[in-house]
Amino acid sequence: MRSRDQTNTVVTRAVADFIRHLHERNASAHTIKAYERELCLFTACAGSRGWKQIDHIAVRGFLAQLYEKGLSKTSVARSLAAVRSLYRWLAREGVVEQNPAKLVATPKLPKKLPRVPTIEEMNSVIDGEMLEIAAFPERDRLMFELLYGCGIRNSELTGIDLDDIRLSAEAILIRGKGKKERYVPFGDSAKEALTKYLPRRAELLQETHGRSSALLLNRRGGRLTTRSVGRIIKTIAVAKGLSPDLHPHTLRHAFGTHMLEEGADLRAIQELLGHERLATTQRYTQLSMKHVLQVYDETHPRAK
Repeated sequence: MRSRDQTNTVVTRAVADFIRHLHERNASAHTIKAYERELCLFTACAGSRGWKQIDHIAVRGFLAQLYEKGLSKTSVARSLAAVRSLYRWLAREGVVEQNPAKLVATPKLPKKLPRVPTIEEMNSVIDGEMLEIAAFPERDRLMFELLYGCGIRNSELTGIDLDDIRLSAEAILIRGKGKKERYVPFGDSAKEALTKYLPRRAELLQETHGRSSALLLNRRGGRLTTRSVGRIIKTIAVAKGLSPDLHPHTLRHAFGTHMLEEGADLRAIQELLGHERLATTQRYTQLSMKHVLQVYDETHPRAK
């Protein structure tokens, strides 16, 4: 059993306060869980030491322990990022003056960009007949239309309520990370899919005697889960010849990448995807030097 000193250290208390701060900021449950996991490891390594005793060498020692446990570079980088975030918050609170984690280099990660389906491949999946494998064809087509046509996250998709749909304005109210809201437009294809699905949704609720505010329902009349969305999307995509690596987030990548390829402004894509930083959008859309040079050649007065 742990002693009281081990369970009530300076670092332990600070981490608990930081997690409480994340809750107050309405950070996503996934983000909070990830920080709790990473900072629990850091707390164990720090032991009973105070902030003045934890320098950049101690942080490096923490990373070395993670490597010894067999963690990958990606996992170690994630832990370091969590420690940096903790220190940034401590600095704002006036608890520490310096962030030793900033002096520790982030492990170099292999640049692995997900393979994004082509425009032609996406059209073939959505425009063609939904296969017999689709348990609820009208709903499943709508899922593809919204994930690819609006670039929304899986969690945002399952969080859509019927009242969030503005059919006449062709827009959907999306609740993103940190409960931030944004309106996302949808096109004629998604509108057509919606009008075909909504009567079937009403029939399903009548058959199951259910009452739900959710747009997307499972066969029992309840809200569809993100896990179910992932399974359905992958099953249909693979059956139509796409990569087995495809998942809902791949369609979000495809949305941004294809809009960029067709000449959309990067700032507009950033707004649609709900990214706070433009740098995130650039990575998301796999912005290539070839495309940058092409845009420069076509638009800058001194390039002509």
